[in-house]
Amino acid sequence: MSIDQAKAFIERMKRDKAFADQVMAIEDVDEAMAFIKNAGFDFTMEEIKAVKAELSDDQLEGAKCWNSHAVSTGCKGLFC
Repeated sequence: MSIDQAKAFIERMKRDKAFADQVMAIEDVDEAMAFIKNAGFDFTMEEIKAVKAELSDDQLEGAKCWNSHAVSTGCKGLFC
């Protein structure tokens, strides 16, 4: 597990809409994390939250998991 993997995941979420849509369609946190790991990213919730805390809003722009999804759904706790 690593911070680098969490950063890579954020970049993929920003540039790959189809992937982001698949991740965000999974409502169960454990299922989402399993899907993410199966996609080649190995990080913990603590690591993704640490990366999120390090990045500015501009750097997170386009990362659907923290922007439009959180606003439109109230976020289910996966990334917020």
